[in-house]
Amino acid sequence: MIRRFQRLRSQDPEEGSTLPLIIFYGFLSLVLILLVVSATSLYLERKRLFTVADGAALVGAEAFDLDTVAVTPDGPRPVLTPQQVALAVRTYLADSPKNEFESLSLDDATTVDGRSATVSLSAHWRPPVLSLLVPEGLRIDVTAVARSVFF
Repeated sequence: MIRRFQRLRSQDPEEGSTLPLIIFYGFLSLVLILLVVSATSLYLERKRLFTVADGAALVGAEAFDLDTVAVTPDGPRPVLTPQQVALAVRTYLADSPKNEFESLSLDDATTVDGRSATVSLSAHWRPPVLSLLVPEGLRIDVTAVARSVFF
């Protein structure tokens, strides 16, 4: 009776190794971890670039002369020119540390309505860990808008 039970037990179709499952889930976990690390790095790099663009837009919005302030029924309004905004933004970016970003470029610095400054920056992002999913990195583009207001 014991021999027959041992014979039936040895022919069990579910008998096997869990090593292939462990290897597969280990590989899947590693890919998922690398993907999350890359996505987090991309998000943080975009936020840092947007912070620089926001500061540049603020500098551009404050680039007006007091002689050019127009008095309207709603109160005084600064008048911006695209040349003033572009010059102020270029000066701001020249003074800020550039080694934080790879291939940082000023795509646009202008004013559309004469009251607000629009700044577009771009930089190249590379993943922190070499990954097959994004081996060369991506180009990040951000745009920030700022407006000067008198109270």
